[in-house]
Amino acid sequence: METTNQRRALQDAMVFLGAIASGTEQAIGESANNISYLAGVNLGKKLSDGVARTDDIQQALDSTREVLEKNDYLWLFEPFKTHDQESVVQESEEGTQVMLVFRDCMIRQSLFRFGHIQKGSLCNMMYGFFAGALQNIMGRESSLEIVHAGENACYKKLTVRRAP
Repeated sequence: METTNQRRALQDAMVFLGAIASGTEQAIGESANNISYLAGVNLGKKLSDGVARTDDIQQALDSTREVLEKNDYLWLFEPFKTHDQESVVQESEEGTQVMLVFRDCMIRQSLFRFGHIQKGSLCNMMYGFFAGALQNIMGRESSLEIVHAGENACYKKLTVRRAP
């Protein structure tokens, strides 16, 4: 029951944030995405401050999940491997890649409740959060991009760039 009440309170706040995001996107256009991304980077860095560093992406994702849970963020994600992949972790020219599924995303749910489109400024805040957290945890730049944004889940590609 307590979790249900917490989720409702969070969703009410996120609907309010959805309204702000919608208004900001209308007022300033594409700049809203950059502002939200930077806000997410700052949040990710702040909340992951002091987390043990690692070069292992799976451990970094576990640490990121723990940071989210510790701060009562209901933002559940899991690594995903297609049937033709040997491993969840893939190496590419860009860096280390992991596909992530967000089945229970507070942002997606809030956008649907408010009636706003996905892939906007609030989604960019999520990308920023991951970039900031992984910068602290792995000491490397990263990007999170939408492969598919759906009603029941979002499928995203996380790329952690090679160390310079």
